Amino acid sequence: MGIIIQISQFLLGLSLLIILHELGHFIPAKLFGTRVEKFYLFFDVKFSLFKKKIGETVYGIGWLPLGGYVKIAGMIDESMDTEAMKEEPKPWEFRSKPAWQRLIIMLGGVMVNFILAYVIYFFLSFVYGDKFIDATSIQDGYLVENPLLTDLGFKTGDNIIKVGEYDVENVSDIKGNFIGAKTITFERDGVEQTITMPVDFLGQFSDSKRRDLFEMRYPLMISKVPDSSINKGVNLKDGDILRTFGDKNIKYIDQLKPALNAYKGQEVDVTVLRDEKLITEKLKVSDEANLGIIYYSGAGPQIMEKLGYYKMKTKEYTLGESFGAGYNKFTGQINKYFGQLKEIGNVETGAYKGVGGFYAILNIFPDYWNWQNFWSITAFLSIMLGVLNLLPIPALDGGHVMFLLYEMISGRKPSDKFMEYAQTVGFFILIGLVLFANGNDIFKAIFN
Repeated sequence: MGIIIQISQFLLGLSLLIILHELGHFIPAKLFGTRVEKFYLFFDVKFSLFKKKIGETVYGIGWLPLGGYVKIAGMIDESMDTEAMKEEPKPWEFRSKPAWQRLIIMLGGVMVNFILAYVIYFFLSFVYGDKFIDATSIQDGYLVENPLLTDLGFKTGDNIIKVGEYDVENVSDIKGNFIGAKTITFERDGVEQTITMPVDFLGQFSDSKRRDLFEMRYPLMISKVPDSSINKGVNLKDGDILRTFGDKNIKYIDQLKPALNAYKGQEVDVTVLRDEKLITEKLKVSDEANLGIIYYSGAGPQIMEKLGYYKMKTKEYTLGESFGAGYNKFTGQINKYFGQLKEIGNVETGAYKGVGGFYAILNIFPDYWNWQNFWSITAFLSIMLGVLNLLPIPALDGGHVMFLLYEMISGRKPSDKFMEYAQTVGFFILIGLVLFANGNDIFKAIFN
C-alpha cells in the first residue's frame, strides 16, 4: 500500500508541474498570436493514450512519462519538425515574432515553476505555519553510527550547533544545510569543537549503503513480547518505556546493546514507565545478548516532548506575514539547490554520484499521505524543474534563451540549420544526463 501512495503522489505532483510548466509557454504564445499545434502531458512517441483536437491545438497524454511539451509552429524543438521550417515564415509562427516576444514565450515555463513554488510556500506558511523541533532543547546530542562520520571523529552524544556557516536552530537545519558544508561544529562534554569535512564526503556518502547522518535518539518503547520469546508471559505492555536495566540507566535505544552484553545469560531487574508510573519486572537475557522483545524504532513528537526529550516550537503567520515567510522559504530553497548544483559540478566532491533520476524523486515522497508534505515536496520539485530548465543546454528552455539573448545583443539571428544542429546536440546531451541519473538509481538498487 505504501508504494502505491508514493507512486500516486509522484504522478500527481509530476503531472501538475508539467502541465503548469507547459501552460507557461502556451499562454504567452497564444497572447502573441502564435499557433500552438500540440499540448501534451508526457511524450507521445509513436502513439498517444489520449488526444483531442480543439481549435488549432491537439491536446493529449503520451505514454512515456519523461516530461511534456507544447509544439509551437515555426520553432525548432524536440519534435525536430524541420520540413515546416523549409517553407516561408507565416505571421502566426514563432520564428516570425519579435525576439522579445519569443524570449517571454521561452521563459514562461520557468517563471510559472518559480511562481508556483512561491505560491505553495505562501499558502503552507498561512495554513500550517512552521512546527519544528527546537534544536537548542535537544538533550544528550544525536545518534551517530555511520562509519563515514565516526571515522572523522564524531560520536553519539555530539550536539550539532553549526553546519557550515549556518546555525542549527531547527533539527532539520542539519540535513537541510549539509550539502556543501565544509565544517561541522558541535558541543561535546561542554566543549565546542569543529571538524573539517573531506572534500569528497558527498561522493563517499553516495557510494555508501547507509543513509543515516546525525539522527534523533529515541527511548526504548516496547511494542510486544512474541509467544516465541524467552520472556514470554512477562508483565510488559505496548507503549511501556524502558528506564533501567540492572544497574544501568537506559534513556535511549542505543544504550541497550552494551547493557545486554553485560548481562548475557542472566536474569536482570528492569523498570519501565507506564502511565507515568515506574513498574519493576525481571527479564531474561539470552546467551546471544537478546531479549526476544519487539520495540519501536522511534516515538512520536508528542510523546518525546511529554517525556522531556525536546521541545516543539510553533510559529503561526498572519496573511500578511505569510508573504514574507513564503518568500524566505522560496529563496532559501533556490539558494540550496544552486549550492547542490555547484557541488555536483565540482568533480572533486564526488557529488555527481548522488545524482538520481525518477526513482530517486519517487523516494522523496513518503509512503503515507500528508498534504503538507506533498505540497512542500511539490514546491521543491517545481524549483528543481525551473532551475534545470534554465541550464544553457540546447533542447532545454535555457538553451533557447541563450540563443535569443545572443540574437538580441548581437542583432544576428542564428540560422535555422545551426538551430537544428544545436537542438540535435542538446537532445543527445539531455538523453545522456537522463541515462546517467537513472543509471545511478539502477546501480544503487543493485549494488547498495
